[in-house]
Amino acid sequence: MTEGTPISYEAAARGTPVLSSSGKQIGTLEHVLEVSDLDLFEGIVIATQHGLRFVDADHIPQITTTHIQTSLTDEQAVQLPPPSGPPVYTVDALADSGHSLHDVIRRLFGHPHWKRETD
Repeated sequence: MTEGTPISYEAAARGTPVLSSSGKQIGTLEHVLEVSDLDLFEGIVIATQHGLRFVDADHIPQITTTHIQTSLTDEQAVQLPPPSGPPVYTVDALADSGHSLHDVIRRLFGHPHWKRETD
């Protein structure tokens, strides 16, 4: 994998490959966890073949434009815990778009559409 340019956690893009200490891809970035009021990086949630998993900031020595490097061994990566806490929701701006009869009826009688990001 190419080295990439080091970046801030705030610039990390969803879908960026996340690597173990051996360089093996263990997942892709789902989202960054931060306390924005304190400018505090908590860690990341990654999508793996076993579902969403949490990686603490202490295990992330470098974030680049091409990948996120962790200090986890391949064995530790398999044992990562799922994220805890309340789920994160975002508005899906395209949920109420469209011109079909179904889309029009959904806009008239439906509730705002929210998309759940985590389990």
